Amino acid sequence: MSRATTTWTAILLVASLVASFFVLQHKEAAYPSTSMEDVLFMPSPQVVKRASIGYSGLLADIYWMRVVQYFGSKHKCGSMEYKALAPLLDIATTLDPHLVIAYEWGATFLDQPPPSGAGDDQAAVALIRKGIANNPNNWNLYVTLGFIQYESEHNYLAAAKTFEEGSKVPNANPSLKVMAAKMLTDAGSLDTALYLWGNIYEQAMDKSLKQNALQHFESLKVDQQVSQLQALVDRFRQSAGHNPQSWSELVSAKLLRATPLDPQGFPYVLGGGKVSVADPKSFPFRNKGKR
Repeated sequence: MSRATTTWTAILLVASLVASFFVLQHKEAAYPSTSMEDVLFMPSPQVVKRASIGYSGLLADIYWMRVVQYFGSKHKCGSMEYKALAPLLDIATTLDPHLVIAYEWGATFLDQPPPSGAGDDQAAVALIRKGIANNPNNWNLYVTLGFIQYESEHNYLAAAKTFEEGSKVPNANPSLKVMAAKMLTDAGSLDTALYLWGNIYEQAMDKSLKQNALQHFESLKVDQQVSQLQALVDRFRQSAGHNPQSWSELVSAKLLRATPLDPQGFPYVLGGGKVSVADPKSFPFRNKGKR
């Protein structure tokens, strides 16, 4: 009888929590002006875990769904604040310490500057360190931490140390040693950033993380190419005494072999002696000052 009572109590508790999730979803759809910060949360992840009565894995998935929904709604409206993001991620990863996607993707949500994310580097680092402590043999978490230290904190020595530690994890990708070496030699350069984001793209298993890495890589590539093309345009102007009206003039002057294309295959725009991209929204991480 005692076991049956406990089982039914647990089932009712989980059902209530699941129902509250969908009720909250409906509430936010009906009243868009009501934000997640208006909702009272349980004060401690440990309280939530104790209340789960053995269903912590299921609740962790529910809270992770809530993280994604919360971040998506904030991102869609261009919000500059994500107050509930870190607490929600803390609850999700306390309920399931091995929910690796919550550490990797959650740190990305926290790290990116507003309105793309919360712009909270410290919270991102704390979340990833929690993930490493609970999943010491997951080398991808070391890569994520190293990237945050490199791009957001500009702490190249710390990033090098993180990549080196990650390279010692069983079955770690050999490129971590290369990343550690580059941090100690030419850290902060655009070429290093391109190399690191290229590695993230190749290694990421999650489609969203892979797409995020690709956007960073392409944005950096555009920064590099625009700078190079602008130098050629300036050189043409100094030689010809006027701005080029089209890329064909630079081709005729043997400064280019053909019309230059951006990473997505569209021609760069040339106007008034300035080089730009056809669709800036396709490269959301350009000129962020994070190298």
